[in-house]
Amino acid sequence: MHVNDAIVGRQSIRAFDRSRGVSRAVIDRILKVASRAPSGSNIQPWHVWVASGDARDAIANACHARHMAGDAGEWEYHYYPVNWREPYLARRRATGWGLYGLLGIERGDKAGMKHQHGRNYLFFDAPVGLFFTIDRDMELGGWLDCGMFIQSVMLAARGEGLETCPQAAFCAYHDTVTSLLGVPETQQLICGMSLGYPLDGAEVNGFRTSREPVERFTVFVDQPVGGR
Repeated sequence: MHVNDAIVGRQSIRAFDRSRGVSRAVIDRILKVASRAPSGSNIQPWHVWVASGDARDAIANACHARHMAGDAGEWEYHYYPVNWREPYLARRRATGWGLYGLLGIERGDKAGMKHQHGRNYLFFDAPVGLFFTIDRDMELGGWLDCGMFIQSVMLAARGEGLETCPQAAFCAYHDTVTSLLGVPETQQLICGMSLGYPLDGAEVNGFRTSREPVERFTVFVDQPVGGR
């Protein structure tokens, strides 16, 4: 597909068809393409852990059990702002209530929200879970590099007819994930990702988030504003 179509058509899939597996050869092709993502001085600071079969199930069962038991876990880094403010708070709320509304989960339905959030830890039934880590001695630039790599993985997956859902939720249970995967202590979990074929007819997969118009986040500067 055209690169523009791959980008614009990408969305977070929340219902996968687990009956359709993903071969190692396909995953290898996806990661090979994504490895062409740019990185400062070509250091390529990313690591990928692919969980399928029993490994995938062990992570899903352990993390989902912690979630349902009310264990909030503990993050190693702040993904979201410590102090929420506008316009980011409104965008977050619009996304959350838009998704819940589609699923018929009303405001105040904490059990319904908990159940839906718990679907993250079941990989939304995707047969494959990807986990991205980075060496702990890398700086902020390395995290930016990993972000570009992760985006490339999602786009390359679309080229194979697959879809994804990037998931920071797994970071709350990083200790469980890294232990079950055998990740060394020298690496830190960035996020997880569900990978597979979307489930045909799943209503939740019709949910699309909005985007701000270009003029809201862009400043075109033709002449210098100041200087010395």
